[in-house]
Amino acid sequence: MSEQQTGRLYGVGLGPGDPSLMTVRAVEVIAEADVIAYHSARHGRSIARSIAERHLRPDHIEERLVYPVTTETTDHPGGYRGAMDEFYADAATRLAAHLDAGRTVAVLAEGDPLFYGSYMHMHKRLADRYPTEVIPGVTSVSAAAARLGAPLVEGEEVLTVLPGTLPEEELTARLATTDAAAVMKLGRTFPTVRRALERSGRLADARYVERATMDAERTAPLAEVDPESVPYFSMAVLPSRVDAPRDESGMGEVVVVGLGPAGPLWLTPEARAELATAQDLVGYSTYLDRVLVRPGQRRHASDNKVESVRAELALDLARRGRRVAVVSSGDPGVFAMATAVLEAASEDPYREVPVRIVPGMTAAHAAAARAGAPLGHDYAVISLSDRLKPWEVIAERLRAAAAADLVLALYNPGSRSRVWQVGKARELLLEHRAPDTPVVLGRDIGGPGERVRIVRLADLDPADVDMRTILLVGSSQTRTVRRGDGTDVVWTPRRYPEA
Repeated sequence: MSEQQTGRLYGVGLGPGDPSLMTVRAVEVIAEADVIAYHSARHGRSIARSIAERHLRPDHIEERLVYPVTTETTDHPGGYRGAMDEFYADAATRLAAHLDAGRTVAVLAEGDPLFYGSYMHMHKRLADRYPTEVIPGVTSVSAAAARLGAPLVEGEEVLTVLPGTLPEEELTARLATTDAAAVMKLGRTFPTVRRALERSGRLADARYVERATMDAERTAPLAEVDPESVPYFSMAVLPSRVDAPRDESGMGEVVVVGLGPAGPLWLTPEARAELATAQDLVGYSTYLDRVLVRPGQRRHASDNKVESVRAELALDLARRGRRVAVVSSGDPGVFAMATAVLEAASEDPYREVPVRIVPGMTAAHAAAARAGAPLGHDYAVISLSDRLKPWEVIAERLRAAAAADLVLALYNPGSRSRVWQVGKARELLLEHRAPDTPVVLGRDIGGPGERVRIVRLADLDPADVDMRTILLVGSSQTRTVRRGDGTDVVWTPRRYPEA
């Protein structure tokens, strides 16, 4: 006698609510199933069942999976998570009994079964034990965009889907940095989501969609929605930025944005947000090339040696009502564009133009992290470029910092036109530092040509240094240690010895 074959498990996506948006495959599976399972609250009503109701037969076995709690308030000893885990385990056991008896089980799910759906908890507990098929459904996000009649994302735009249950700070950061977004699970989270949209500067663009494709559907500008009227089955939508109207009335502003030392992995969320919302981008062409091209933005590239010209261009654009981002490598306040912009903005006719500075990861900190922790104690930052200050001033500061036993971060150590400063700086430092003082050479940190080397101060070769290199020179306390994997790390103790 052959073994009885088990039944087949289906996760059936029903779409966002309108029964006519169910797929043909979903209808076929429901018609063939022996058991129809669906989740419901304690009141017994199930949105999933109501969507599929016209396709249910009198001889269908119905398994109603009733949630023990619908909020995080519970007296279960394991708390909300414990209560839900126990519920899902019990529900999976009930369905497994049908499957073991050879019955086909269809678990109904609003939207798509694997998109914030309860079905996935059955899938994780049963799919490795029984033949399983998931029937995708139209998501509530797609339905909301269709009902708004607005493109959700276009071209290279990024869509972010967020649960409204995230902390407000996290929501704010993610909303500020994405092109388009859908925030789900509103209801009691609506006030938090609204504040996050306002803090991220996106409230004016946000749309509200309630029960998309259902009889009680409602859409509105989110800013106009009464928080007391918002149910769980609602969503905040930030549509595509492409072709979105921009307010160009009145005075604009200039935001000087730090890009960090290399590509997008080094950008802060705040910097991403400013780059995304700017109407004009101004900067050295090499740095502008690191910024994602967005439709509708104007880009104004120039040579690296015209900082004041760039600053005035940005301020002129802002006076005409444009929102301008001036891009700067690393941190804009460290030998970069923030000073140039503020210097110009302190004079007429730019005194009234709003200017903000958005920080970025510095080259010194990036190189230090790659090497270990050489900046673990007091340190000084000095540029070796004599383009804007005399070498005599640089030499005096090098001697003073070396005599004070400070770790040194040396920016702009060399270029094609400046080839002698590194050698001269080494000579000055050796007057105060031991020959075996560790020096970190960090080149193109975060970029494709990244290279980090650790050499003795006495062995520092100017030929190894170019304009993309930063030098970190240790103090008398800085140590180089070989780790168990054979790599060398450099660190400066936080405790300085008593005199």
